[in-house]
Amino acid sequence: MDLNENLKNLIFDKSEFKQKVYQTTKDAFILFRSTTHQLIEMLKQEAHDEHRNVHFSYEDRGDFEFEAQFGGDVLLFLMHTNVFEFSRNHDVMKSAYIREDSRRSYCGVIQIYNFLSDSFLYQRDNDLGYLIGRVFINAENHYFIEGKRELGMLYNNFNTSLITNESVRSIVESAFEYTTNFDLLTPPYDEVKVVSVGEMRSNFDKKSIVTGKRLGFKFQSDTD
Repeated sequence: MDLNENLKNLIFDKSEFKQKVYQTTKDAFILFRSTTHQLIEMLKQEAHDEHRNVHFSYEDRGDFEFEAQFGGDVLLFLMHTNVFEFSRNHDVMKSAYIREDSRRSYCGVIQIYNFLSDSFLYQRDNDLGYLIGRVFINAENHYFIEGKRELGMLYNNFNTSLITNESVRSIVESAFEYTTNFDLLTPPYDEVKVVSVGEMRSNFDKKSIVTGKRLGFKFQSDTD
């Protein structure tokens, strides 16, 4: 039985193209990793004397994950191993950049999550983290960011934005800035006024009470 040429070309061409997207994203992730590590080390040096009580740390957690801790916050960077395409209704798909070549919409994804450092320190498994941004990178090394405030509003020119040392540093610094300004607020009274017997018996066990920066609240941009 002979192979269908169209089928063969489709499978090989698309698979090879997605591998190119994957490799471009992985190269970008390596740059995010080194840039974040450098920033943490610079902050450590600044904190050495006058701000020695402010903690900074960096940790690699495998090929596709690393974390940066500063003060009471943790930023977790994760690269997804698969390649995605924007939905047809996404604004990016309406751009001239994508209309010129539809394959530009195939992207790898780097996700940035914010957690409280105490959530890991005290193993509070039910605590909440927040996706503050996700970076989409295509085969041409162009990127687009969906995110909150500093991240989402500043980096959305897919046709002109390229992954470079300078752009990655700007993204990482913006993520740090947003996280630092994203404060822990007390949840609404009515949402925490009832406590179960089990929670009282366990003396507010670390895994039974949920803590999150906006527990019971919405991001401003979520209501726009």
